Amino acid sequence: MKIFGVGTDIVKTDRIQKLLKKKNILEKLFNKEEITKCKRIKKMANCFAKRFAAKEAFSKALGTGISKGINFNQIVILNEKNGKPFIKLIENTKKNVEKKFKKKNYKISLSLTDEDEYAVAFVTISI
Repeated sequence: MKIFGVGTDIVKTDRIQKLLKKKNILEKLFNKEEITKCKRIKKMANCFAKRFAAKEAFSKALGTGISKGINFNQIVILNEKNGKPFIKLIENTKKNVEKKFKKKNYKISLSLTDEDEYAVAFVTISI
């Protein structure tokens, strides 16, 4: 496999904290699984900020940004049982990514980190 693209993003957690106060914003940006997970965590804004940064980093690695059939709430950021984060694509976003690569054999790698004020994500896509 060779690297198709890399993307990184940094988000101020207080920016996400302000966004969370807006009506219906959660459903536009996040999937039900992400919302459920983050609402259970003490540092909820940090949880959402890492996921937001991951979605942005993924769109940068893909080379499209959030447009052209790539939707925030269809890029789902989850964790394996051991805590390792991963990206699950669903619905139209998954179909459009598979169409872009003309095959289903691609790998998305994700790294997340946060501190009180910032969340950072790094994504590579290999084909």
